[in-house]
Amino acid sequence: MFTKKRIIQFAVIAVVFSLSVFWIYTQLSSSFEEYVDERNFNEINLFAETAPEEMDESSVSSWLQSVSQMIPGARSAYLHYSEESWEFEPFAGSPSVLALYEGNKDTDAFVRALDSCYYLEPMLMPVLYSIDYSLDPDATVGEAADSQVYFIPTADESGAFVTGALVIAVPDIATTGFEGLLRVLLLGATILFLVVAFILLFTRDPMTGFLVLGLFAVVGLFVAYPIFEAVRLSFAVNGRFSLETWKACLSPTYLEALWGSLKLGVLTATFSTIIGFMFAFLIERTSFKAKKLMTTLATMPVISPPFSLSLSIILLFGNNGLISKQILNMNASIYGLGGLVLVETIGMFPIAFMTLSSVLKQIDSTVEDAALDLSATRFQAFRTVTLPLALPGILSAWLLVFTNSLADFANPLLLSGDYRVLSTEAYMIVTGRNNLGAGSALSFLLLLPTLTAFLAQRFWVSRKSYVTVTGKPSTTLTDLTNKPVRIALETASWLVMAFILTLYVTIFAGCFVRNWGIDYSFTLDNWAEALGRGWTAIRDTVTLAAIATPIAGLLAMIAAMLIVRKKFPGKRLLEILIMTPYAIPGTLIGISYILAFNKPPILLVGTGAIIVINYVIRELPVGVENGIAALHQIDPAIEEAASDLGADVNTVFRTIVLPLVRPAFISSMSYTFVRSMTAVSAIIFLISARWNHLTVLIFNFSENLRFGLASVLSTVLIVIVLAVFFLMNVLVRDKGLTEKTISSR
Repeated sequence: MFTKKRIIQFAVIAVVFSLSVFWIYTQLSSSFEEYVDERNFNEINLFAETAPEEMDESSVSSWLQSVSQMIPGARSAYLHYSEESWEFEPFAGSPSVLALYEGNKDTDAFVRALDSCYYLEPMLMPVLYSIDYSLDPDATVGEAADSQVYFIPTADESGAFVTGALVIAVPDIATTGFEGLLRVLLLGATILFLVVAFILLFTRDPMTGFLVLGLFAVVGLFVAYPIFEAVRLSFAVNGRFSLETWKACLSPTYLEALWGSLKLGVLTATFSTIIGFMFAFLIERTSFKAKKLMTTLATMPVISPPFSLSLSIILLFGNNGLISKQILNMNASIYGLGGLVLVETIGMFPIAFMTLSSVLKQIDSTVEDAALDLSATRFQAFRTVTLPLALPGILSAWLLVFTNSLADFANPLLLSGDYRVLSTEAYMIVTGRNNLGAGSALSFLLLLPTLTAFLAQRFWVSRKSYVTVTGKPSTTLTDLTNKPVRIALETASWLVMAFILTLYVTIFAGCFVRNWGIDYSFTLDNWAEALGRGWTAIRDTVTLAAIATPIAGLLAMIAAMLIVRKKFPGKRLLEILIMTPYAIPGTLIGISYILAFNKPPILLVGTGAIIVINYVIRELPVGVENGIAALHQIDPAIEEAASDLGADVNTVFRTIVLPLVRPAFISSMSYTFVRSMTAVSAIIFLISARWNHLTVLIFNFSENLRFGLASVLSTVLIVIVLAVFFLMNVLVRDKGLTEKTISSR
């Protein structure tokens, strides 16, 4: 593809476009500079006409200070013209401008300017002057800034004789800021144009190139850039480079918190993956009857706000809990590592279940039948065939829960007790001490174990083949469980469900209790007050989540297909950038988004767009992991056959890949919607007066001990998510490509 002709074409295109962009920059820059100079010149002439009648020092000083109201940042000084000496003498004004005059009054430029004022002609100095504005007590500009300097004469009542001269300095902030913004925009346009031209000229598959470019643009802008802002803060103290923040964050105190996060993450991920696999295997690979009911119940913990289960645990099993204290009269404490593992396992095992469910559903049962035909027992077939084929999904599920546990701060904030984890330390240091740099450094410590686990998982999966969908999948599968094993699985699953339902019954009961723990009398007042105060938040939350869900689902499947099926430079970097948001505490993500997108050229803070972008980026790793796990089981020959018949990348993705990975696609969209509806940590910093969020309101009610109002809104949230789940499964029907009939041998 790199022929001499195409290289010459690319070089010519690059030169012509670059010269065109440079011409546009010079024209726009000079036009804007002329406009600013003319506007300031007119404003300053109008200001000179407002000179006080009595030119005493007090009135002149007050008059000169008002120039900044007309032109932001401007400073002025007044030179009185002495008829005795025929010279202009400093009278009053800004110390910085007076210092400029004293240092330059004998130069040819200033002499010509004063001569011009003598003849009642205003003058703009042809060059910029560096002025030390720190001399002014009310300075809003830095220590030194390049400024335009104007000399404006003042005349007597007749207007025929000069009485003095105004020296006004205007920092060149507007022009400099515009030129900087213009350079960024035009440079970005140039790079984008050249990359597009390169893809069109030098690649055999331009569509793949554009998709890769688009993904890199998304993760570069909404992952790498905010993280860069966070990194910059972690190495800065009072605006200067320093390692003091990192030295403090690597102290034994915070390393102990990091070790606590690792223990919590490993235990939570392990237990969650085991429980999630048990549910997924029971539903997808056995003749269990109540599959839809169990699937609905198993996804309940991710439907509610992440801290609602902690509140239920505290109310039932806390120091003064309904069960632990009032019924059983126990002194055991739920606070600490044990309580955290319990709550996070309950809240996060649905992540593992949703991932493993789509993986187990994809496995072609003919390989299991072959093992059984060769006299293998059901357990041997499970151990040697089913379990190894599900290994990519198991590792993906473990990794997702592990990173989610590391980043969780809501549950540890309520249940950690004396047990320390790094996510809460980062949250407290950011919100309590307003130390963004230290919070950034602590949060980046969480990336080390996450990236290690991610790279280890990728290395393990890449060593073997897990393909089972080859174009002729079996429509039936053999139940690998005998009756005692199935009964044991069902019993264990129903016990877990019974415990979870108990927690949700507590939430529902709180809707009708006047004051939990104090006054258990029945009331409906909670509903009226909660719905009245929370209607706007409900509407905003549903709207933003509905916008983010399809975007995140499609983006995740496209990314998974490119990562699994295509080879391109920077693939590993793209994977790491996609996974990174899941490892960083949501608190830091929210703050870094504020830092990154609170200034031109991308001003998003206060809009609904920044919340939608946060939803998509935060939950993208789950969809990508689901898609990768599903694609590992689909034979690439199916897509290659479609390509050989003339289908382009878009057609292959739409007609082949997307239907085959439908379980992962639906799982990704469902998870994105749920997490968007229940997000707290990052969203709490991104909401505005125009866009509120339901979980933030629930969190505020919980902090204020208004458990009745929090219970009502939590119940409403659960009902909304369940209704959307039902509609999603009705509107996006399964075409039966991976559906199987269970049979016994």
